[in-house]
Amino acid sequence: MKRSSRRPHSRRLRRHARRGAVIVVVIWAIAIAAAVTVGLQLLCYRQATLGQEALGRVQARWAARAGIEETISVMAYHTERPDPNDAFRIVRDMEDVSYGELDTGSWDIRHFSDGQEWAGPMDEHSKVNVNLASSALLMNLPRMTVDVADAIVDWRDDNDDVEGSGAEKQYYANISSSYQPRNAAFRSIAELELVAGVWPDLLRGEDWNLNGRLDPNEDDGNISFPPDKPDGVLDAGWSQFLTAYSRGGGVSGSGEPRLYLKDAAPEDVEARLGVTPEQADALISFAQQADAKLETLLTQDLASVGAAAASSGGARGGSGGALGGGGGGGLGASAGGGGGSGQLGTGGGGSAGSGGSGGLAGSGGSGGRGSAGGSAGGRSGSGGEAVQPLDTNQLRLVFQECTLDPPGRPGPGKMNINTVSSDVMRDLLGFPPTVADAVVRLRESKPQGLTSIVDLLELEDLTQEELGALAALMDTGSNVYSISAKGRSWGSGTEVEIFVVVDRSTLPVQILEYREQ
Repeated sequence: MKRSSRRPHSRRLRRHARRGAVIVVVIWAIAIAAAVTVGLQLLCYRQATLGQEALGRVQARWAARAGIEETISVMAYHTERPDPNDAFRIVRDMEDVSYGELDTGSWDIRHFSDGQEWAGPMDEHSKVNVNLASSALLMNLPRMTVDVADAIVDWRDDNDDVEGSGAEKQYYANISSSYQPRNAAFRSIAELELVAGVWPDLLRGEDWNLNGRLDPNEDDGNISFPPDKPDGVLDAGWSQFLTAYSRGGGVSGSGEPRLYLKDAAPEDVEARLGVTPEQADALISFAQQADAKLETLLTQDLASVGAAAASSGGARGGSGGALGGGGGGGLGASAGGGGGSGQLGTGGGGSAGSGGSGGLAGSGGSGGRGSAGGSAGGRSGSGGEAVQPLDTNQLRLVFQECTLDPPGRPGPGKMNINTVSSDVMRDLLGFPPTVADAVVRLRESKPQGLTSIVDLLELEDLTQEELGALAALMDTGSNVYSISAKGRSWGSGTEVEIFVVVDRSTLPVQILEYREQ
């Protein structure tokens, strides 16, 4: 009886033990399943996040690209249909498309210049082209030394002769460098860092990515690289003064190819410029001179140019616009070597309009021209009729429609007098403060800006030297712009920046440099 009474109790215990083991297994299974589910959810969330980020980057990238294409279309329009009476129209139109929105994102195009932020692209013609700058001009840059200035000139010249304290191939070989001087023009401003003695902090300053834009990491002190002052101002080092991109050439103010005066027919000159046959012949003869420069026509009329050509019969040596004290360098590299200390203009190239094989013969009366010394394109005449001076409108058309540069071979571009800062004119180019301030006041007094370099004739206090020097260095239009377009995705807030350098001197518009960051 006792045995039989204990057996049911032990069976119940075994049943309870089995039930407890099942509960433990179920709990473990639920825990494992929950862990797997959470892991899968985290993995899926991570993949979804990565997918959203990838999608956001694509949306931001194409938003930035849309802003660039919109700006390029504005440039192409103004290249095809220029407005010769409003130098700032293209600037205003590019500002109008500096911000835009799409279904999936937006773009914002800005640049920092002259101490403040501006909407739209950066005008590369507001800077000095390093391929034209003489060592004397380079010495006006902050923290520049003689050996570095000479090394920059050595890098771009076409010989292996050491310039002063510069550096040529032998120097780079001695320091086991993997490269040698290009002995040709700089292709980008970043290439300057390859030159001996040029350090990134000198060239870039706070603008470490060379985009001409004040980025958040460039205005946060020492929180993130690069080191900077959190003052809301972008100190871009030498890159805020120098460029390697600006180009000359481009279409004329009428939208047609520029008239190459050295090879132009007199009839074409008359039709394009509205000049008399005698003036057309005089212009063509003037253009035949080896050192002819259009800016000479601002300081000398056609008759005096012809008389000078006839009397000299050959090249006239001039030093081209000596200005300022020792320290104001000139763009001497643009024509026959760098000028000395205090020179500003075209260095040793001399003033245009000097004699040559195609000079004006002057067999007629005072200020006249004859047929004997005329250019090959000139027309014969026996009387030597007087050449009338060009009036203001004719002079404007000469600068607007003509060129002395061979077609298809544009050189480094001049600075745009409408966008160059007074600091650059005064501190870098060496113009007196009175001249720099007068130019700024004149352009600010005109809502349409200076539409021709001839407008400088309104500054009565300018000397002939100063006028000639300004005209040698400046123009009123720009061909090359750098665009920093920042795209933003609506969904993820992801931002992508695209930086391009664009040349609008030809159609289609050319992209000279392209970077995504």
